[in-house]
Amino acid sequence: MKHPELTNEAIALLKKLIETPSFSSEEQGTAKHIENWFQQYQIPFKRTKNNIWATNLYFDEKKPTLLLNSHHDTVKPNNGYTKDPFRTTVENGKLYGLGSNDAGGCLVSLIATFTHFYHQADLQYNLVIVASAEEESSGENGLNSMLSIIPKIDVAIVGEPTLMQLAIAEKGLIVFDATVTGTPSHAAHPNTDNAIYNTIDVLKWFQEFSFKKSSAVLGDVKMTVTQINAGKQHNAVPANVNLVVDVRVNDAYTNKEIVSILQKKAPCSEIIPRSLRLNSSSIPKKHPLVQAGIALGRETYGSPTLSDQAVLSCPSLKLGPGDSRRSHTADEFIYLNEIEEGIDLYIKILEKIL
Repeated sequence: MKHPELTNEAIALLKKLIETPSFSSEEQGTAKHIENWFQQYQIPFKRTKNNIWATNLYFDEKKPTLLLNSHHDTVKPNNGYTKDPFRTTVENGKLYGLGSNDAGGCLVSLIATFTHFYHQADLQYNLVIVASAEEESSGENGLNSMLSIIPKIDVAIVGEPTLMQLAIAEKGLIVFDATVTGTPSHAAHPNTDNAIYNTIDVLKWFQEFSFKKSSAVLGDVKMTVTQINAGKQHNAVPANVNLVVDVRVNDAYTNKEIVSILQKKAPCSEIIPRSLRLNSSSIPKKHPLVQAGIALGRETYGSPTLSDQAVLSCPSLKLGPGDSRRSHTADEFIYLNEIEEGIDLYIKILEKIL
């Protein structure tokens, strides 16, 4: 173990976080545990709602600033759990519990890394750490609410489970509410304008439509109809069918461009985006932070999943211990040695640029 005290304390903190329910906007308890860490290491911190943040001891406004960020909220446990999601158990090197992989392991590893560098003078970058709330719900009181409060950020590491590989780009997200209309009628009478039947061709259009521009890192834009709702009684043809469309946006398009294309081409009566703020994000492969990871044998890739990177306007790298495929699954877990490796690699990468 390269950093035994920090690793052991980080695992101890993760166990406390797991055992404290922290659904999005209900993170008061886990925020307190994170506060206790900074108090233990005598690091001044600030709390804004359920977001905990701090800067390194020798913060210098003349230097660029690197953000270390991960979240301490969780989704609700699904019905497939066979273990208590709020009880930590360790079996065969696996630490089980809700939020262990997404993103507790990342968060405690970044907190340990920040603590390691906190007292060091003459760093090339300032460090800011934000243990953020409401990531899982893309809530208004999460990292996005902190960007006007913390110092201006020049580059960021966002802690999400990537097996400590380098996610140098991430797809954005737009959720659309679409409407297919028809003529309402009694089911007993002829109707050649049935909204539900009209939806068949619309669904086929969404299934077959493709956006022209692909990305070398993120591939194609992916569009999926994820919800459909219509009708209230068996003998009445409804006036409309409501669809929800999930669009994962690559870095070849802006969110506004996607909206413009769909509003011109989609065969719907109406298609309206819920939000345009969850943008695709990336960091140049030549950036010193990425090159530091490559020098340590890490590989680069594009991530299809959304994180708090979406609210950042600066270059950002998604990197963390754990495996994204375990996120939101029953009996979620992270390997203890992944946390050990995470802390070690975070420190080694930052040593190359700090």
